[in-house]
Amino acid sequence: MNIITHNIKELGFDEWFHDKVDADNSEELELARVIAVHKDSYMITNGESDVLAELVGKIIYSTASPLDYPTVGDWVLANFYDENTFSIIHEIIQRKSLLKRKAPGKKIDFQLIAANIDVAFIVQSLDDNFNMRRLERYLVMINESDIKPIVLLSKSDLLSPVEVTERIEEIKKLMPHLDVMSFSNENDSGLKNIQDLLNSGTTYCLLGSSGVGKTSLLNNLIGEPIFKTKQVREKDRKGRHATTHRELIMLDCGAMVIDTPGMRELGNFSTDAGLDETFADITELSINCQFNDCTHVVEKDCAVLSAVENGKLPEKRYQNYIKMHKESIYNEMSYLEKRHKDKQLGKLIKSVMKHKKNK
Repeated sequence: MNIITHNIKELGFDEWFHDKVDADNSEELELARVIAVHKDSYMITNGESDVLAELVGKIIYSTASPLDYPTVGDWVLANFYDENTFSIIHEIIQRKSLLKRKAPGKKIDFQLIAANIDVAFIVQSLDDNFNMRRLERYLVMINESDIKPIVLLSKSDLLSPVEVTERIEEIKKLMPHLDVMSFSNENDSGLKNIQDLLNSGTTYCLLGSSGVGKTSLLNNLIGEPIFKTKQVREKDRKGRHATTHRELIMLDCGAMVIDTPGMRELGNFSTDAGLDETFADITELSINCQFNDCTHVVEKDCAVLSAVENGKLPEKRYQNYIKMHKESIYNEMSYLEKRHKDKQLGKLIKSVMKHKKNK
């Protein structure tokens, strides 16, 4: 049965997702896409109506991690009730891509950012917010998810054209294949170039710290100031959160953009592929290391360390690579240990309850 209606196709549903849908379930349930996530509820759309949704009990009681909950951009199967004023989500369709990070603070767990993203815009401002090490962290997360990254440098009006070019060249020198462009929300410079990137049926995501101009950019792409923005604090030049939750917005051109709150912490899990792609220069150097399992920290005849010593590999870039690699291993081990303890606790509770029942 062909379940790809015109409305659903416009939301980005294609044959890839079609093949992942259980045909039996699709007879009784309706396809929809998650467009917003709130604390205890969701907003989904079937292409005709935006409807408040809650989770069916089997999802709530069978989840083993945050990965089992819907996030913005997910495709789901749901029941719609009361003339499309309320809905129940029954199933999450397999994801094509998933952006996630370590939950902020000491908690060792995942936090979902968005699903089924085609292109991720990393927004950094050309003022004091610009940070190559932070850019590398975003790229690791995006590349690990097999999503196309594009870097957008905002506030180009604050620098001279020569300075903007130098900043772009600084990035391209380390990552020559990365798409980078500058723009300004104040004088509209470069906005046409960004608009030309947007394709109908494609899902984009805006990532970046608070105050870099993500929400202003979104308003400019929409063509009117729908979403509230907040200025950067003068005291410490840090941004304040304008976006408070993740939301998928359909543009007139047919493209979809997911705006996300600013992120100050970017911890990652299991990022081998993301690290290899983001730090392709280090990956290439490691081929010449004496040992196949070289850690690039203490080994003799390490090609990576030699490149740092002779200035071919920037020290700060190398240190960021090592730091993220160690963090990834630590977070993954801690998460697996947490899961093991949770399972043990679950077994203990079941055992106690069974013992009480038998008394």
